[in-house]
Amino acid sequence: MNILITGAASGIGYKTGIMFAKLGYNVYLTTETSKQLEVLREKIDDNFNIGTFKLDVKDKKDREKLKNMDIDILISNAAIGVGGSILETNMDKVRENYEVNVFSNFEIIQIVLENMLNKNKGRIIIMSSMISNIPIPFLGIYASTKASISMLGHCLRKEIKLIKNNIDIVLIEPGLYKTGFNKVMLDNKYDNKYSRFKKLNNSIMVLENEILNYVGSDDIDNIANVVVKAATTYKPKAIYRAPFLQNLFIKLYIKFIKR
Repeated sequence: MNILITGAASGIGYKTGIMFAKLGYNVYLTTETSKQLEVLREKIDDNFNIGTFKLDVKDKKDREKLKNMDIDILISNAAIGVGGSILETNMDKVRENYEVNVFSNFEIIQIVLENMLNKNKGRIIIMSSMISNIPIPFLGIYASTKASISMLGHCLRKEIKLIKNNIDIVLIEPGLYKTGFNKVMLDNKYDNKYSRFKKLNNSIMVLENEILNYVGSDDIDNIANVVVKAATTYKPKAIYRAPFLQNLFIKLYIKFIKR
């Protein structure tokens, strides 16, 4: 069985790929840049059956590499995070966040899904985020891309069900993990010295870092195991979330607070 993971240079994508390889699956780990690819190849144990190649999801030529690949499971994981005020963030950054997280990822899904439909078998794992369910000031741009991913995933699942096939569409919404990704996104929004919110920057920064330190999970294996379960279980759920306590909070928020 062939598994392709986008955005696998590090973090959840990389950890999940290693787990699949240890279980005996044929795994393709992809990176955005050639430099990331060099670093990735240095990390991989030669004993693992892992293929690696550059797959910048924004690059049409890179995406076209997938047209002739036999992929049984796609884990659409590539993402970037733009933090900052919706009021002040340069729209080019907003467009880039949507280009990577939404448009390019779904172009890849379309390519891989076409091949899956031809052989009447496959599974698409779409990595979204719990943040898609809750409005957090100064993280709204990233959160909105994840909300878009979740909605597209839900709708795609319903569309696929209208065609008799053996293809599953599964959403995974991880919570706050200390992968380094969240830290970069939290910190990259304090560059604007002319911001209307600059007097609040220190207090916001302290609060966000406290949340990351005390709420964020160090257990990357936890979410990686969830991805493996979603990819390999016979009848997967429509949506998976982890870690447990953050998932519980989101469920309570959706039920009692969200309007």
